Amino acid sequence: MGEFVRSERRGAVLVVTIDRPKALNALNLQVLQELEAVLADVGDARALVLTGGGEKAFVAGADIAAMAELDALTAHRFAAYGQSVLDKLEALPIPTIAAVNGFALGGGCELSMACDMTLASATAVFGQPEVKLGVIPGFGGTQRLVRRVGTQRARELCFTARNVKAEEAVAIGLALRVVAGNVVDEAVALGESIAANGPVAVQLCKRAILDNDGQPLGAALVAERQLFALCFATADQKEGMAAFLGKRKASFVGK
Repeated sequence: MGEFVRSERRGAVLVVTIDRPKALNALNLQVLQELEAVLADVGDARALVLTGGGEKAFVAGADIAAMAELDALTAHRFAAYGQSVLDKLEALPIPTIAAVNGFALGGGCELSMACDMTLASATAVFGQPEVKLGVIPGFGGTQRLVRRVGTQRARELCFTARNVKAEEAVAIGLALRVVAGNVVDEAVALGESIAANGPVAVQLCKRAILDNDGQPLGAALVAERQLFALCFATADQKEGMAAFLGKRKASFVGK
């Protein structure tokens, strides 16, 4: 467990917390390294919840004090590393849920979009404010935002740097829903509901959606039917269908 990133198991769900409260959980090189280390070993967890420590912020952004010292070469390296960590989060075979509890700005918004789903507390605030600092999003914001909210809305949010509160975030597709109670508990409950299903099937669903986003429909359907067929070589498929026919609860093994 790192200095700023900790993880704990809650049933089948791995809860990962970025906990750097004095900096509102801002992303610096150490935080990214510790997050990468956690993502490299999620064990047998069937879902992952990512959140920020404290009530003020999920992740308030990248560490501006650290970025102010960069030149063009070191900025490129920092962006490349940040993108690689977020890519690893996005590519995890298990479903990932961002539990946003406060500010998710800049790198925090980008981090939430690298997760499969985002739940927002009533106090959640999203945004890509980088142009206010004379830079652009560097951890995937210009690209994942388009995929979440569409080109025109992404342009507006990136060009104006305005913040988006929780209800609007849901309305434009940046978040799944607003949670009235504890957003981490709600995210864990969502993760547990996913974990009750066939793990291999869930992973293949994620792969089908992620790998074929933006592909022509014909090619995407070919990929889907290949993954559909692959399910029939698994123990989970046999157990799931036998349980249904036997009117009992399935006991999946993830194989």
